[in-house]
Amino acid sequence: MIVDGKAVAQSLYEALQKEREQFGEVTLGHLVTEMSPVTASYARIKERGAEKLGIKMIRTELPEGSDTAAAVAAIQKLVEMCDGVIPQLPIVPGIDAAAAINAIPKEKDVDVLSDAAVAEFEKGEWPAIPPVPAALKYILEYHNVPIKGANVVVIGQGRLVGKPASVLFTHLGAHVRTLVKGDDIVAATREADIILSGAGVPSLIKPDMIKEGVAIVDAGTSESSGKVVGDADPACAEKASLFTPVPGGVGPVAIAHIYVNLFELKKKYG
Repeated sequence: MIVDGKAVAQSLYEALQKEREQFGEVTLGHLVTEMSPVTASYARIKERGAEKLGIKMIRTELPEGSDTAAAVAAIQKLVEMCDGVIPQLPIVPGIDAAAAINAIPKEKDVDVLSDAAVAEFEKGEWPAIPPVPAALKYILEYHNVPIKGANVVVIGQGRLVGKPASVLFTHLGAHVRTLVKGDDIVAATREADIILSGAGVPSLIKPDMIKEGVAIVDAGTSESSGKVVGDADPACAEKASLFTPVPGGVGPVAIAHIYVNLFELKKKYG
């Protein structure tokens, strides 16, 4: 089965629209340090999600040449005004990204990026889950793929996908193996019930590297021949029981989870 990420995300938005009724005004702050065509596209997608849910998005765009102090000050202002704050990544060189991100208090960190929020998430009791791993989980559960007890291979150990996915799926009771550069990928993927990938290497996963019926949830993105592609060769879909395309698979669901986190944190902290 090839997953339609937009349809899955729409089901999530429908549930969120019902949950939205319990809140009054909800605001989300968005810090942008550069506005390239790619950034503008991502910003617009996030804004459309906010519009669906009647959430006011306040966007602050820093002028070119801004320094760390300006970024931190902008974050602090958004924190005062909004129920949650998201920084648009990547943050431009010249600004200390860690300093800017850590200026977001954990109770308003809907991307779960700050050291404080990540520490709480890793304990397993935090109401917010990093959006991409949350999307991986939601897609599998939406399609009734068992996670507890499954052999899960996570490819990559990045801060947005691999590392938090390993933490989350361990919390969910899966047998998790995380692969990094230099590991024997083929030996691991051939035994995997679920493959979660965030390496950003085009067609890293080939059909001869997987077993029949594996679930592949691909959060890797890179460019090949002028197109955005994932880590898994599309031909893997013929053997997989579940396969997410890139683009159009994980991405829409991950963006919807920004708003899941916003509501969860608002319920906890008001």
